[in-house]
Amino acid sequence: MRRRLRAGTALAAGLVLALTTLPAAARPQEAETLRIPGLKQPVELIVDRWGVPHIYARDTDDLFLAQGFNAARDRLFQIDLWRRRGLGELSSVFGPAYVEQDKAARMFLYRGDMDREWASYGPAAKRAATRFTEGINAYVRRLGRNPELLPPEFRQLGYAPALWRPEDVVRIRSHGIGKNLYSEVLRSLVVCAGGAKASAALWRLEPERDAAVPKGLDPCAVPMDVLRTYELATRGVVFENGALRPAPASPADPNGSNGGSNSWAISPGRTATGRPILAGDPHRSLTAPSLRYMAHLSAPGLDVIGAGEPALPGISMGHNGTIAFGLTIFGADQEDLYVYELDPADPGRYRYGGGWERFRTTAERVPVAGAAPVDVELPFTRHGPVIKIDRQRNLAYAVRTTWLEPGTSPYFGSMTYMGARDFTEFSAAMRTWGGPPENQVYADVSGNIGWVPGALTPKRDGYDGLLPVPGDGRYEWDGFLDGARLPRSYNPPQGFVASANEFNLPSGHPDELGFEWDPPYRRQRIDEVLASSPRGTVEDSIRLQADKVSTPARRIVRVLDGLTSTDPDTTRALRLLRSYDGVADADSPEAALFEPWFSRHLAPAFRRAVLPPEVADSIPIVDARLLVDALENPERWFGSGGTAARDKLLDTSLAAAYREVAGRLGADPRTWRWGALQYTTFTSPVGADVGPFPRGGSAYTVDASAYSAATFQQSSGASFKMVLDVGRWDNSRAVNAPGQSGDPRSPHYRDLAERWRSGEYFPLLYSRAQVERHAASRITLTPTD
Repeated sequence: MRRRLRAGTALAAGLVLALTTLPAAARPQEAETLRIPGLKQPVELIVDRWGVPHIYARDTDDLFLAQGFNAARDRLFQIDLWRRRGLGELSSVFGPAYVEQDKAARMFLYRGDMDREWASYGPAAKRAATRFTEGINAYVRRLGRNPELLPPEFRQLGYAPALWRPEDVVRIRSHGIGKNLYSEVLRSLVVCAGGAKASAALWRLEPERDAAVPKGLDPCAVPMDVLRTYELATRGVVFENGALRPAPASPADPNGSNGGSNSWAISPGRTATGRPILAGDPHRSLTAPSLRYMAHLSAPGLDVIGAGEPALPGISMGHNGTIAFGLTIFGADQEDLYVYELDPADPGRYRYGGGWERFRTTAERVPVAGAAPVDVELPFTRHGPVIKIDRQRNLAYAVRTTWLEPGTSPYFGSMTYMGARDFTEFSAAMRTWGGPPENQVYADVSGNIGWVPGALTPKRDGYDGLLPVPGDGRYEWDGFLDGARLPRSYNPPQGFVASANEFNLPSGHPDELGFEWDPPYRRQRIDEVLASSPRGTVEDSIRLQADKVSTPARRIVRVLDGLTSTDPDTTRALRLLRSYDGVADADSPEAALFEPWFSRHLAPAFRRAVLPPEVADSIPIVDARLLVDALENPERWFGSGGTAARDKLLDTSLAAAYREVAGRLGADPRTWRWGALQYTTFTSPVGADVGPFPRGGSAYTVDASAYSAATFQQSSGASFKMVLDVGRWDNSRAVNAPGQSGDPRSPHYRDLAERWRSGEYFPLLYSRAQVERHAASRITLTPTD
């Protein structure tokens, strides 16, 4: 493989030259001492038997440096690739094929005032990021002296890790989860074909609302490929056929859900111990290594443990010995697509107000391995980056997003709350939370529980954000909502709080935050279980995180009660499904039919029945709330004779699904297993995958598994899970699959995958005594002077 050197970097050159002579990785020592430049005093790093690092420093300055050093020690290739992709520096090591992706990524970097940016996260944030990146760099420089320690991916791909700058931590925004750009485009497609009323069949809006076309917008002028640059900017990379390439766009979940997240807190009056319990299982793509990294950070004034982003200092979900916190995504709408008329005499200008305004352009040079640098121009309007220019229509399209505002670096806002000591302090920190929009569930050692969301939310002037808007000045943001206006809950009378991405604004809430939320099914199931458990335990919450009851499956199966058919395959399908309890276990024959029927047959048939025919096959999602409602109330959806129309839809789709599953799993349905179809693979960019594993669950079970309808591969779910015994912290449990390490040579690369698959957790140890008891290795970091 041709080696690629980063120009002007002697360190990189030395490492790459050493790649050809790397010996097999040495076994990790039980104890070692390392001299680290920049440290002021010694730091102890104890790795327990499950791969969780416990870092003990004498001040936070050294603590964050050690956290950065350890993040590089365990996850260097992952965070290096994250940095290169986010900053638009892939071409510098992978060649000309990445220039377009680099250009796209650079358009969505934070380019505002850095003083305001750092100040948004509190007075200690800049120093923490500075020390964190110094720690990463200390490890990278150590590899120059010890190339045998270099993670194998760098040798495989022929390049060396880069050094970091503090601003790299916060300028990258494209790994956050935004709302609702994609649905704006889909809604435009439907409205173009069938009018504004047709969009009611696309997604249930909460609070209830009729979408209206903004004055001056032609929805037919919004092309389906308008988001190509945006998608490229937010896309990862994969290694395939001997080379890296941009990752394919994530397959759309046919269920209209991204898999969601769950979190809940139970008050002392509803637990067996009289202590609160807090549980959380955030859902994201399933990768090797995991997108979350667990760590314990301990220094005078801060003693926090849990999970966070491996490329960021701090912890975003866990506990600090006094309070516990767990997050899910909140449904605030932080994005808009703007459409501009171009000046026919000068396409470098767009209409704004009563005249024309010139695009602002930024010229940058993209270094390219094996070729000359490429000069690119990045166009912007006053609203944001220009993602498409359509010369035929004489239109341009740009994205306005809170990503580009100070204080919205994804998850870095945890620097403001992870040291809070009570709900008042925690809520004050969440008032300034930027992104991604979050629910935080809370519990503390005094027995209190609560819920508080946070999001930098635009105040839209005269429009609701459901469709793109003209960029001529009629549709602007009038600043941002005060985070103190967001609702919250503290010690509610039912004795628990929960969040699962559902619509959770109280009735009559005065602010328009967003209208697109996940279906309520996971939250309903969580409430059902918690309400029926007057003396809950940690083990009960672990079981609830593994719960595979599908509420929509139960409701749909009830609709089948009166259905008859002359088709023998439909009859066989009905015989199987009428006994289905809605539990989507991996070994369930009924789920093996229901899920393929729902995602590959029923949902597409419903789309074709309710959406304009011109676009029905172009819309990749179905809102399960609408589908279930249509099956239960067919006259309302299908008009006169709606029951017959519904029954025909059920009949034909069931027959097709039964034949397909029989073709895949055999003629005898008693041998069918849902896990024989659905599977989980923790995918690595370079092919060091972990799995596949048989998988149960669906997008609507608490143990959520959003899957591709084409392949049945799980696309998102909870690789990290925690259940915290608040106050008796060593009794807490967690898992982070496939393992803590990102180095395939490490014993901790895949050691947690089987635990995750079987629903087993490990102790999340907090006390020094228990950490020492279960220590697997110890590293002492000492100053060089």
